[in-house]
Order: sequence, then C-alpha cells, then structure tokens
Amino acid sequence: MNAEPETARLTADVVVLGERDSKPHILLIRRGKEPYAGHWALPGGHVNVGEDTEATAHRELVEETGLAVQDLDLVGVYAAPGRDPRGRYVDFVYAARVAGLPAVTGADDAKEARWVPLEALLHMRFAFDHAQIIRDAVQAAL
Repeated sequence: MNAEPETARLTADVVVLGERDSKPHILLIRRGKEPYAGHWALPGGHVNVGEDTEATAHRELVEETGLAVQDLDLVGVYAAPGRDPRGRYVDFVYAARVAGLPAVTGADDAKEARWVPLEALLHMRFAFDHAQIIRDAVQAAL
C-alpha cells in the first residue's frame, strides 16, 4: 500500500489574559474569513517560511489585534488530525498576561477583537479546537 505522505502546516496562536475589576478576561478575535468566518478564535495564524513559531505568535497578535506583548510562554502543541478542515495543521500555542485590558482593534483577517470575561466563554461558538486550547491555557494559568 503506497500512501502519500501527509504534509502538515504550522500555525501559532496566542492566549492573552487580562483583568478588570478582579475578573479575568481573554482576548479573542472574530474570524473574518473561512473556515469558521464569524466564529470566535484566538489571535494567530500561519508560520511564514523561515519564521520561528514564537515570532509568528508575536506578529499575528499585533496584526490581528494591535496588541504587542513582551513575553510569551508555550502552552502546548496541538496536532490532532481533523482539528482544521483545510488539512493537517500543527498549532504552537503561547500565553501572555497583561495588566488591565489594553485597547485592541480587529485588523488583518480578524473582523473584530474583544476582551471577553472568562465567565462568558461558555455561551460562545469557537473556531477549530480553540475552546479546548483556552481551557488548557486557563487551567495552567490559574
């Protein structure tokens, strides 16, 4: 049996946590493109040729939200088959904490960027496996 080798694409996403009035918030974007146009997601995107995944995370965060952070910590690598309808994607997920809730603006392929209280996440529809990634990142942070 001659199976074609599977080619994986690399992405990087960022879980940014902030706080207002002692309530934790997470920074989300609303996707402007398919797949999952209109769904909420983490800021992030494709790794460019020759680019480090952490550099991708910093770049995509600025491009999609206007927010720049100093330090990122690796949350984990998500690579389960079927996590993206476009094919095999391996996602390097990073986390950052910021003071307060800095101003953000949706840009690039993000239709909107918004700080959302953690308690509101239960009622939101997420793209890809981002609900699981958020749970993992928040659990690690608390």
